Amino acid sequence: MAKLSRFITGLAKTGLAKTELARTGLVAAVLAVMSFGQVSGASASEQSFDDWLLELRAEAADKGISAATLDAALTGIKPIPRVIELDRKQPEFTLTFDEYLDRVVPQSRKNRAKARFEKHKDLLEEIGEKYGVQPRFVVALWGIETDFGRVLGGFDVVPALASLAYDGRRSAYFRKELHHALRIIEEGHVSADNMKGSWAGAMGQSQFMPSSFNQYAQDYDGDGRQDIWGTQADVFASASNYLKRAGWRNDLTWGRKVTLPESGAASRANAMELHDSKTWKGLNEWAELGITREDGTALPTRNIQARLVMPGGVDGPSYLVYKNFESILRWNRSNYFAIAVGTLADSMR
Repeated sequence: MAKLSRFITGLAKTGLAKTELARTGLVAAVLAVMSFGQVSGASASEQSFDDWLLELRAEAADKGISAATLDAALTGIKPIPRVIELDRKQPEFTLTFDEYLDRVVPQSRKNRAKARFEKHKDLLEEIGEKYGVQPRFVVALWGIETDFGRVLGGFDVVPALASLAYDGRRSAYFRKELHHALRIIEEGHVSADNMKGSWAGAMGQSQFMPSSFNQYAQDYDGDGRQDIWGTQADVFASASNYLKRAGWRNDLTWGRKVTLPESGAASRANAMELHDSKTWKGLNEWAELGITREDGTALPTRNIQARLVMPGGVDGPSYLVYKNFESILRWNRSNYFAIAVGTLADSMR
């Protein structure tokens, strides 16, 4: 009860509870605060948000962020309960791999990917040549992350990150991301009002976290801003730079769907052990174990290193993936996601 009392007092100082007290009375306000507490949990220090924000502001100023930027980004912001709810929410159900692939790479998205590729072909090929990344993979990431720039996320990034940093569950991580976001605003790449993204702070058409932006974003058109929100050249170059820095090789694809033999070490009954151990072998070695292309023809004879991935388990499809697959996993640590990117990229061949 003492903790609840301190929490109510802290919220009242920030203004979160004042309106609720005036509008619905003490009981309703307490219930609202209790509900918020159940969603957000205790903050890292049990400070009021306003006190926490003052400390953050001083810390950012010590890192060279100007008063003008801090005023623009931090004035009047409040914790967003919906952000905390989304951070803690457990999925109501789990998609199977086939369901995920059907949802993320439907034929309609494949059609749009081909159209976007053709529309931006000259620019994509120019950027692909500079960074050594095949353009179809950049278009695939663009399509899966934001439906080709259509869905950027409906949250203001700074308040969202502040909510997560104050919450306490992953405060250190999100506090660092918040400092990166303030640096981006300070350098003039985007205004605080226009820094839109997901509830977790992923921004722009490439959905970079602020730290990734500061590490990989590019000003390809040379206007002094790394604009991953509205400048196509910067979006494509930034994604290409990310993959390049993650070890991308433009003489390789991502992998391929394969057929397993009926018996032996690579048979469906035994292959999950190879999947789980992430065993790397040359394609010639996988061929010797009886693995073929999906249509049953022989694997390529090049001695490319590959590992077996079975995202749907023993009864699902099988893939041999190459080192570029690992680069996609640097972007998003999900086999489902990486295979979806590869599948959409292959549809543009």
